[in-house]
Amino acid sequence: MRKKFFLGVVALSVSIFFLLHFASAEEKKFLQIKKQPEIQQVRPRKPVKIRLKRSAEGKYTWELSGDDVDQIVRADKRMKKLLNIE
Repeated sequence: MRKKFFLGVVALSVSIFFLLHFASAEEKKFLQIKKQPEIQQVRPRKPVKIRLKRSAEGKYTWELSGDDVDQIVRADKRMKKLLNIE
């Protein structure tokens, strides 16, 4: 009886040791921080700001501003399409 209990405790402790050892090894891999200059240069894109105005006659005008010219052009085309101005 004591022998089975002792073997069970030893097997359980060895299992726990291996689980903790490999878990800490995995955490060490994830915690390593590397500096990558190409990632530091990436900036989040700012959205295109749209100021929509409606005249007394019911006509719409808008002002677009942003950092990316391609996005501004796409936004302008989309506004014309949505407001049926072409």
